[in-house]
Amino acid sequence: MESNRYIVSARKYRPSTFESVVGQHALTETLRNSIRQGKLAHAYLFCGPRGVGKTTCARIFAKTINCLSPTATHDACNQCESCTAFNEQRSFNIHELDAASNNSVEDIRNLIDQVRIPPQIGKYSVYIIDEVHMLSAGAFNALLKTLEEPPSYAIFILATTEKHKVLPTILSRCQVYDFQRITVADIIRHLQYVASQEGISATEDALNVVAQKADGGMRDALSIFDQLVAFCGETITYERAIEVLNVLDTEYYFRLTDMSLKGDVKGALLLLNEVLNKGFDAGNFVSGMAKHLRDVLVSHDAATIELIETSDAIRQHYKQQAAYTPAVWIYKALGIIVDAETAYRTSKNKRLTVELMLIRLATLAQAQQPADSSLPIAAPQSAPSVPSAQPQSQPAPQPAPKPQPAQAAPQMPKMPNLPNLPTIPTIGGQPSAVSNQPSAVSSQQPTAAQPQEQHNNPFTADQLSGAWVGLKSTFKKEPRLASMLDAHRPVLINDHTAQVTFVNPWQEEEFKKFSRQILTILRDALKNDHLLLQTTVAEAVVTRRAYTAEEKYNVLQEQNPYLNEFKKKFDMLLE
Repeated sequence: MESNRYIVSARKYRPSTFESVVGQHALTETLRNSIRQGKLAHAYLFCGPRGVGKTTCARIFAKTINCLSPTATHDACNQCESCTAFNEQRSFNIHELDAASNNSVEDIRNLIDQVRIPPQIGKYSVYIIDEVHMLSAGAFNALLKTLEEPPSYAIFILATTEKHKVLPTILSRCQVYDFQRITVADIIRHLQYVASQEGISATEDALNVVAQKADGGMRDALSIFDQLVAFCGETITYERAIEVLNVLDTEYYFRLTDMSLKGDVKGALLLLNEVLNKGFDAGNFVSGMAKHLRDVLVSHDAATIELIETSDAIRQHYKQQAAYTPAVWIYKALGIIVDAETAYRTSKNKRLTVELMLIRLATLAQAQQPADSSLPIAAPQSAPSVPSAQPQSQPAPQPAPKPQPAQAAPQMPKMPNLPNLPTIPTIGGQPSAVSNQPSAVSSQQPTAAQPQEQHNNPFTADQLSGAWVGLKSTFKKEPRLASMLDAHRPVLINDHTAQVTFVNPWQEEEFKKFSRQILTILRDALKNDHLLLQTTVAEAVVTRRAYTAEEKYNVLQEQNPYLNEFKKKFDMLLE
């Protein structure tokens, strides 16, 4: 009855030789060469993701080095007393310790006491410590000395999924072997072998779903495979696999991409509703769409299509969709999806966030079309203009703006006087004005190429002011310019000319550095290509202040004529 007990596939098909280990060829070959050459280290560290064969390789290594009659390829014979004891799980040469539950200093001291006992059968006593990163700091320190200088017959094999948590002093005493994630192709091949041994018919697409779900772990893949066998019986199909594993069919992503390229907003929203009704999370749907577009992008080139970890049939499907999906569209679509993923985490209405993403994807192609259609496919060659017999109808040239009558610029208000010092009056009379002559400087610069169609939409002063305020967001990285734009607003002189007045010439020069860019932005915002900007410097009125006692007295006397009589009456002196 015991011999007929069901054994899960992860245990039943566990590799027993280096040759049968899946997806770790370079690493297993290194271990076999070290055994062949007799160059065994006293401590090894096997690190990598879960289910990739760390503990399995440690057991195969321990079994092989203790084999009494190894084969010509230096593999275990499975017939000697040591191999038989290992296969029956009664070997006293191999000691396994789970550091997750035995992580104290006392546990490590008990292990060190066992190290003093030499092996009874075979050459080596092998100590396998699984999940070694779970040991406490004291346990690591207790292991250091023995790990560095163990007896000649003792070999330590440490296994961990989190290498960064192992102390550097432990790493320096071990040979480190990094196990890789098992590829989807290797998992599919191994599952096909297991299915053939069990008499089960499984399609490649169904096994691809299992491999994707396992995320590089063979143990997880075999456990999922057993789950499918329990539900589907002897025949495993793609439809039944995605139903059992609650995986969204990749066909939804192919359909959504086609709908987005066609601009089908209604179809995209209905598809999202169908996905949500089946119980799938909207956040996972967004992440899956990003992965799908990434796979479509790498399918544009035969050199990069191998980056898709999937079956050959699905890889061909990606190649077909990539043939008519522009790469530029994918770049912009991925940016939209990344923004949606970021907003999804903090959004209160998560469904609306996803729906807005789908609407933007569906309208992306339409938004691109006018801009792309205006771009020439190839650089046009210059050719002499030849008058045709029947000229085609062309838009009438925009008439040049009529010259406006010269108008006197409105007089700018004088700058207010700087505040005087307390109790210090100013000297009356004519103030000495130090000012620059207002110089009207046009910020219009000749451009390399003028657009063919000229815009001359009229605008108001309020519209000009609104476009001017919008400049601050464009020049965020220029704080001094942004501050000047906020402090100095343009004044509309006539229909096409605006004037900006600055306090000093330095501000005017700083503004002129960006005048061309500012003028271009304002023209685009106001739809008027005839807009001109003029700059000028306002007059600065400098008032002389009273500093000496005599000057202060004269100012006070002008304000109060009786002050002089008061001074004479009391015979007061100026100090």
